[in-house]
Amino acid sequence: MYGTIRHEIRIHRPASDVWALAGDAAKLHHWFPGIVDCTVDGTSRVIVTGAGIPMPEEILACDNTQRRFQYRLTTPLITHHRGTIDVIDLGDDTCLVVYATDCDPRTMALVIGGGTAGALVELKRLMENPATGQVETDHEGGEH
Repeated sequence: MYGTIRHEIRIHRPASDVWALAGDAAKLHHWFPGIVDCTVDGTSRVIVTGAGIPMPEEILACDNTQRRFQYRLTTPLITHHRGTIDVIDLGDDTCLVVYATDCDPRTMALVIGGGTAGALVELKRLMENPATGQVETDHEGGEH
């Protein structure tokens, strides 16, 4: 049985704006505390932690229509992992961002889940207060 944890946060920006950042596999380090860099090559992504540890991942899905991003850690320390980020349009220029983690060993879901909760708080801060953040997007999803 896998450990499962899910966090969600409402962001006062259109879903398309939030998806432009959250759905970009190469920009995870802009909004996930503790990740200092990431590189993407096809369906492979390598994130680098603040301690300098590279963590290989496989990108499973990046669905721009449903605004869903899924990936899995491929490190031998973890038997099973699936991370899912959903950006749900609430129809009022706000959105709900849900970050779910399924993991074996189960205890790792709690560890990873703690990081994902912090990442959602940082994503909200960046999107709602772009003057204080590093990344701002327009409604077409481009950076400026």
